[in-house]
Amino acid sequence: MPTALITGGTVGIGHAFAKALAERGYDLVLASRDEAGLQHVAAALRTTYGIEVEIIPTDLAVRADVLALAARLEDPERPIDLLVNNAGFAVHQSLLVKDFSVHERAIDVMCLALLILGGAAARAMKARGEGAILNVTSSSAVITTGNYSAVKAWATVYTEALANELRGTGVRVMGLMPGWVKTEFHTRGGVKAHNLPDFVWIDVDQLVAGALRDLARGKVLSVPTRRWAFAVTVGHIMPRVTSRWLSRALTKSRDE
Repeated sequence: MPTALITGGTVGIGHAFAKALAERGYDLVLASRDEAGLQHVAAALRTTYGIEVEIIPTDLAVRADVLALAARLEDPERPIDLLVNNAGFAVHQSLLVKDFSVHERAIDVMCLALLILGGAAARAMKARGEGAILNVTSSSAVITTGNYSAVKAWATVYTEALANELRGTGVRVMGLMPGWVKTEFHTRGGVKAHNLPDFVWIDVDQLVAGALRDLARGKVLSVPTRRWAFAVTVGHIMPRVTSRWLSRALTKSRDE
């Protein structure tokens, strides 16, 4: 039975990945800061799907925790077939704040941890000649809405670079670039979304099903739904001055 390790697997997109992979017969390793949430989700998944679920309480902003999780990824006696680097959070703070701790945590969790865990998984999988790494980035990577766009742009380029390095090794690497997904993500991050029309929202289970299809097809970047694929394409080709104007307008609408 294959095994997947998912960071941030107790809520939102990570939890949807956990359910979808459990339904497909994967055993799971779940990592999160929320130990009570890990216990609850693991028990539910074991009961519903009859799979093995290992839990590893982990704070990805703590280097020792990240290195411990990396060691689990490289354990030759308990191979991981799929790594889902999903953990993250909304960053709505100004770039001018004197207390930069939120920005520092964002870089630790959504950049540095990605680099360390992706490298560990890549080494182990390359040695076996098979495996897959799925990094959850964001469609925000193509615009300029503060530090969240910056870290997700880094994550997207990193994913493409890792895919280049592992090409021909049997290891697949893909970045998932969701738009606005129906989870508690925005509420928890203090991002207002009440002004957004219904058509921009993506169902989380639809997102995950599409991502797993694209991973199986060997895509390097996956953008869910045609409307978001179109939006990301436009974001890539529009002049940067237009992108900055759009980003300012979007940020202003969130603050209202």
